[in-house]
Amino acid sequence: MQYLDFEKNIAELESKVNDLKQLDPSENEISIGDNIKQLEEKASKALEKLYSTLSPWQKTKVARHPERPHFRDYIDNLFDDFIELSGDRKYSNDHAIIGGLAKFNDFNVMIIGHEKGANTSERIKHNFGMAGPEGYRKAERLMKLADRFNLPIITFVDTAGAYPGIGAEERGQSEAIARCTQTCLNVTVPIISIIIGEGGSGGAVAIATANRVTMLEHSIYTVASPEASASILWRDSSKASEAANSMRITAQDLIEMKIIDGIVSEPIGGAHRNHQKIIKDVEKTIIKNLSELTKLDRNILVDNRRNKFLSMGRNI
Repeated sequence: MQYLDFEKNIAELESKVNDLKQLDPSENEISIGDNIKQLEEKASKALEKLYSTLSPWQKTKVARHPERPHFRDYIDNLFDDFIELSGDRKYSNDHAIIGGLAKFNDFNVMIIGHEKGANTSERIKHNFGMAGPEGYRKAERLMKLADRFNLPIITFVDTAGAYPGIGAEERGQSEAIARCTQTCLNVTVPIISIIIGEGGSGGAVAIATANRVTMLEHSIYTVASPEASASILWRDSSKASEAANSMRITAQDLIEMKIIDGIVSEPIGGAHRNHQKIIKDVEKTIIKNLSELTKLDRNILVDNRRNKFLSMGRNI
């Protein structure tokens, strides 16, 4: 397990537990089992206390944890018969955004999401989850396809933001994001979005303009990364923690401001500590939202979605 910098105390306790488990009980006069139990209880309490008081900057680090479940993990564990659909039909296939047809329980659905990659080679392939315009044009194409065949759309958001490279800008990055967002507002099928890690800027909004937006407990959703915000405000990216603490980027802040619709609680210590549990809890959230939204008339779905986003900020 990779520990974060503020988890030093937890790392030490769990390291001691692992060391004791390697010892042979028959060669020791003291009861190793009792010591292990005491240390595990101490570590568990320390972990629970730490994660109940995380600062926004600490939550940012948890949201970026490399061992956190990625979109591929949700595809493999929640959906059946996934058929990936590639390409934007204009330039290329962007691997930062994956999408395709799948079965979810009794529903045929379209799933779209950011993929960061689980190791170095995958991260390079998926460009760390930062999509170019072709990624958003692919997402737009798949949303329109879902609308044509009356398929609910489920999106998974995990990106630091859209790719800011020169080539992406030359190919129309801003226009592609805007059209993808517009398509989210116009399709007449339910859209459910789950922010599983980072929800960065327009790169996230482009596929998260949904009827229901849910965040994992320690994920973040922000107009710009804390580092970028610090560079803009203070011309000093080292003040990222200060920016994070000021920007109200946590799930708890955003549900209070009515930007999102729900929070999925994470296992103590973060989603990376128990993939199976968090994926199961996300499944329950999707089932609940799908069962409610699929009962609504298609015109009502569109009106509710548009009114939801137009009303944001009025009461803040």
